[in-house]
Amino acid sequence: MMTNNPFAVLAETIPSVFLQGFVITMLSLIVIGTVIQMIHHKNITYFFNNAKKAKLSATRELGAGETTAIIAKTIVHDIATTSELGAGKRRVAHVLGMYGTILFWVATVVLIFSYTSSESVTPNFWSMMWHVGAIMTCVGGYWFWLFLRVDVLAEAHPWYRIIKADLFVLTLLACATFGLAWSYTQSLNLENRWDDKVFLTLYILSNIALFGGVYWSKFAHMIYKPGAAIQKNLAEADGSRDNLPPFADAPKQFGLGIKREQPKHY
Repeated sequence: MMTNNPFAVLAETIPSVFLQGFVITMLSLIVIGTVIQMIHHKNITYFFNNAKKAKLSATRELGAGETTAIIAKTIVHDIATTSELGAGKRRVAHVLGMYGTILFWVATVVLIFSYTSSESVTPNFWSMMWHVGAIMTCVGGYWFWLFLRVDVLAEAHPWYRIIKADLFVLTLLACATFGLAWSYTQSLNLENRWDDKVFLTLYILSNIALFGGVYWSKFAHMIYKPGAAIQKNLAEADGSRDNLPPFADAPKQFGLGIKREQPKHY
């Protein structure tokens, strides 16, 4: 199963140009959904207005070298390792899901665009990357969904409570889960099977829901949240601090109430 390229087998009945067209359509839905969301929520307008206002209150001017260093450090430390979540299970789950999704998507594009023709031979590396990425996505995603979600732990909601903000993680998990199930049933190489077609249909529908639901989900946050993290670190370096007051040089006072229960709120 791990070395199986399910798209190559699918291309025997469906022309590869249709598979490639489906990928391009999904990428277009990402762009369209993100742009519409940014226009509707005015994220870009707020971002640039806030940056312009913060620049006026800066206490020092950053050079090109220092700016580049801050951006690079933010990408490597804050974004690539999700350091804002601190050390713990929540961060590990997010890292597993994030890198698993990246591997899953990159391998999907490579397999479909490079190894679906009848004369091509799929290297085991790309097939294994596709499966490993899907497995990592499932491990991190289900771990987060079943055990680590903020509102479930802190507000005593049931694990099956679903709101609009959960659309991204649920459809992403559906893609990875149904993709693995489709690959497994396909790799059995049995005649007159029906379950591989069922899982293929579910895999296609979950992809449409994931990429078609960008406007309503948290998908767009993956695109503009890194920019917000970079702006935050630049604002701290130039002294503008996003127009917030500096930290007070005083001990933190939480009161005795903090000792009544184990910390579990985020």
